[in-house]
Amino acid sequence: MSAGPVEPRAGLPPDAEPALPVSAAPAGRGSRLKRLKWRGLRLMVWLRRHPWLVASFGFVSGVLSFLLVERHEGVARVMAVAMLAGWLLLVLERVLDRALKRRFGFGVPAALVRYLTQFTHQESLFFALPFFVASTSWNSGQAMFTAALGVMALVAIIDPLYYGRLAKRRWLFLSYHTLTLFALLLVVLPLVLQVPAMASYQAALAVAVVLSFPTLAGAVTMPRWWRGLLVLALLVALGLAGWLARLWVPPATLRLTQVAVSTAMDVEQRAPAQSLRALDAAHLREAGLYAYTAIRAPLGLTERVSHVWLHEGREVDRIELDVTGGRTDGYRAWTYKRNFPDDPRGRWQVRVLTADDRMIGTLRFRVD
Repeated sequence: MSAGPVEPRAGLPPDAEPALPVSAAPAGRGSRLKRLKWRGLRLMVWLRRHPWLVASFGFVSGVLSFLLVERHEGVARVMAVAMLAGWLLLVLERVLDRALKRRFGFGVPAALVRYLTQFTHQESLFFALPFFVASTSWNSGQAMFTAALGVMALVAIIDPLYYGRLAKRRWLFLSYHTLTLFALLLVVLPLVLQVPAMASYQAALAVAVVLSFPTLAGAVTMPRWWRGLLVLALLVALGLAGWLARLWVPPATLRLTQVAVSTAMDVEQRAPAQSLRALDAAHLREAGLYAYTAIRAPLGLTERVSHVWLHEGREVDRIELDVTGGRTDGYRAWTYKRNFPDDPRGRWQVRVLTADDRMIGTLRFRVD
């Protein structure tokens, strides 16, 4: 990937660019390529006169993404690949621009780069957002991350904010660009490449740290030989902070579809005999307890998760199990516990965590 994102050139709203002549196409230059270029320029002029159109299109296609992703996983995979293709175009924009200038004498229009950048942000955020909404534990810090993505998606479709505020501040734009790609990778890597949650987070964080280099390099302006060391130290610190903050980031492609606490399991049906919210201590010691979860994951993904048993907020047991993705209603699995404290009364939780301790969901019950 490129060391930095492509910014909207000049960071100006569409109506601030000089007008292009649209009176007549060049005569006598009748190559098909030149006619195509001319039509492209006219399209850019028309789009500058109707700036709301790109934002509206991005919003509508984002809503369609939201509706299609949950209905058919194959559609989601195709859309994820399309998202990556858009980012690849942004990364290669300067290379393509130089190649076109050498070969044909003209480069990529600045207006096209601007609209492609905004459109990529819109599509990426609206594509990733439903995954995060579905997997967020809303009573935890994960809610803040998902809410921030929602605000970013709204900014991407409101031109006065996107061009008037965001694009004019280089550090803010680069941060926005990096976080957008970070969120998209957290969805795409498990969905398309079947990369487990922890490895996906590590890879997305590494890309985000690399893309942060231009921002940090521009912020450190001291003309000394150890400037490079300071930038490197800041990148390492950013990576460590991102890793420590992972508990606030939902595992985008994993979510609970069914949970239950039960004293008996129907093994043939792979279902709990009942779902309890409370039970007495004598019954608990006699029968033990099953924590049942159905976890939805992408087809082909194998994920190691943990059932962490807590009594009054204190961890008393941790049991690992493997989950295989692909089932619409979720992969059904359970853990069984018989060893309880001498006095098991009080509030209990079974937290379902990924291998890097990010929360998928929580079961709650009470022992009287």
